[in-house]
Amino acid sequence: MTMIQGMRGLVIMALFGGLWSAFGAQPEKQYLWPEGAPYAKGTDEKDKPYLDIYVPTQNNTGAAVVVCPGGAYGNLAMDHEGKQVAEWLNGLGVTALVLNYRHNGKGYQNPAPLADAQRAIRYVRFYAKERAIDPNRIGIIGFSAGGHLASTAGTHFQKSAYEPKDKIDAVSCRPDFMVLVYPVVTLEPPYYHSGSRRNLLGDTPSEELVKSLCNHLQVTADTPPTFLVHANDDTAVPPENSTMFYEACRKVKVAAEM
Repeated sequence: MTMIQGMRGLVIMALFGGLWSAFGAQPEKQYLWPEGAPYAKGTDEKDKPYLDIYVPTQNNTGAAVVVCPGGAYGNLAMDHEGKQVAEWLNGLGVTALVLNYRHNGKGYQNPAPLADAQRAIRYVRFYAKERAIDPNRIGIIGFSAGGHLASTAGTHFQKSAYEPKDKIDAVSCRPDFMVLVYPVVTLEPPYYHSGSRRNLLGDTPSEELVKSLCNHLQVTADTPPTFLVHANDDTAVPPENSTMFYEACRKVKVAAEM
């Protein structure tokens, strides 16, 4: 089975199989930088990005997925795009790590969210062996603005968004696969989500910065295999966000399905 076939199966089961779990298992909370995060503006809880780690109780496949909830980079939909997704993944034997990343609602803009996502992937890979995770099967899933963050992690992994702090930062932050669900991909009109762009970049970002975070423009042959989900009638995040990313993957022969 190819990576893309496996992703297709997971998403189809989620959408049509009624597999949302109701375990109620308590996750483990893991701060990404226990000694203080890069770009931190203080030491309050909002300044400390963390993972809620959900471990499957049976049939562990060795795969792991970092979950990026949406919220327009101004808040986080931690229930239906976080906890519920994690419980569904656990039901499939996948370790799920819900990323509580920094955003404008906490006083943070670019590059803090990407730093948090990169660190999350590195954390999972660094501790893969002791957590019964295959270091070559670490993916990322994101919803809406969380999809933008996930696609940024998958297209900007060559350069770290922060200065290395410890041994964890020596390992790769490239996700092995991506699942992008109604993702924000472009930050330019006419298909951008204005609230996400404003919360991430402020009111007057440079054209160069905006283009660098239009992630369909950053796809290369090294971009991870990608599965995209989007509805034709989505009026909040136009489906062109997904189609542009899909076409960009096709042009460089990256495995992608939508």
